[in-house]
Order: sequence, then structure tokens, then C-alpha cells
Amino acid sequence: MDRDTLDRTITTLLDEIHSHLSEATRIAKAAQACANAGSVTEGIEVSMDIEQLIHEAGRLHDAISLLDGMRREST
Repeated sequence: MDRDTLDRTITTLLDEIHSHLSEATRIAKAAQACANAGSVTEGIEVSMDIEQLIHEAGRLHDAISLLDGMRREST
């Protein structure tokens, strides 16, 4: 893969990480609102969707790290 393609791919992956973490933040705020309103159990249930988003963001970051290694080798 050439450097421009790697850069575009990394940028796209960073956009995806941002999207995942923004969604996780939205869910965390909703869970917090439930808990603050006295519905702790509901807050916990709402928060369960965060785990998958964080996991996926981590895997996307792993991919970025691998691509960055390729990028550095191409110079």
C-alpha cells in the first residue's frame, strides 16, 4: 500500500473511532441520567451497550497501529 492510501485509511479509522466513542459517550450520559433519577438498574442496563463500542474502538486502534508500522516502513 502506498503512503497516501495508508494515510487515508488511517484517517477513516480515526473517524470511526471518534464515532464509536461519541456514541459511547451518549449512552453513558443516558445511563448517568437514569441513575441520577433514581433508576440505577435501568442505568446499568443502558450502559451495557458501551462495552461493544469500546471494544470495537480498541480493535480499530490496533489496526491503526499496524498500518502506522507499514507507513513508517514505506518511508
